[in-house]
Amino acid sequence: MTYIKKLFLTTIITFCSYNLTLAKARIPIGKIDKLEIVSDLPNTDEYLSKEESNTHLDLARLHQQYSIAWIPVWITQEPKLVLAKADSDRYYELSNKELEKIISTNKLDKDQLLKLGFYTQYGGKIILFLLVCLILYGLFGKDKKKDVKPINL
Repeated sequence: MTYIKKLFLTTIITFCSYNLTLAKARIPIGKIDKLEIVSDLPNTDEYLSKEESNTHLDLARLHQQYSIAWIPVWITQEPKLVLAKADSDRYYELSNKELEKIISTNKLDKDQLLKLGFYTQYGGKIILFLLVCLILYGLFGKDKKKDVKPINL
């Protein structure tokens, strides 16, 4: 009888711990496509979405980055300009001719629109470098030996 109780208790504990391991938070590591609106285009028929009616598109910058725990470490795909809807992951690629027409019509600076922020370009590298330095200092740092003299009472 005690054997059955032990088996039943072990089975219950196994199922409960299995659910806990599945529920733990996961740190995302890998390539991520980032889409960011860089210019609000006028709401004209020229910039209407083809699939959705009454949805106007804006000019967005699309790039791919490798991230560790939401920190961009390096850029894996250079940024390019696309048309996208705000608050959506859907985007439309443009030919060079269409892109030049949009930029000239709206008097935009292409180089400024393609420029990534400092944190996106260098922030992750700086944080990763500081973390490696901290680990190396912890491993190989100087150990100061204290001269401890006993006190005679």
